[in-house]
Amino acid sequence: MKRPIGVTLISYFYLFGAVVLVFTAIFYDAANTIGIAERFGLPNAPERLMRGLVALTSLVLVYGYIRLTIWGYWFMIAYSVIFGCISALLVSYPSPQPFLGNMIFSIIVLMYTLYVRKSFRQTSKQGI
Repeated sequence: MKRPIGVTLISYFYLFGAVVLVFTAIFYDAANTIGIAERFGLPNAPERLMRGLVALTSLVLVYGYIRLTIWGYWFMIAYSVIFGCISALLVSYPSPQPFLGNMIFSIIVLMYTLYVRKSFRQTSKQGI
């Protein structure tokens, strides 16, 4: 079965985000911003390590999602729910715009992934 175009676009978007996270983990010091570690409720965790872990998780997610695997489907569902909830909780911060955008994007990805779920199920039946 042909891969839905939305799955490809979402995968490339997450791949780009993972590359940016790796780049910022190496070359950027986020001293005065709300870091990823703090968003996850781990303010004492090293920011660069958390960025690297989130980037690695995103890369694994993209691999499973773009290959239309069942675990990629469920991983994307969980990832969208977790990041959507974190963004929803952070909307009340003084600058809510990026968090609102992230929350809306997570909802769109979640809805689209649920909409194309048959694409994931058919590839597992075909043994691809």
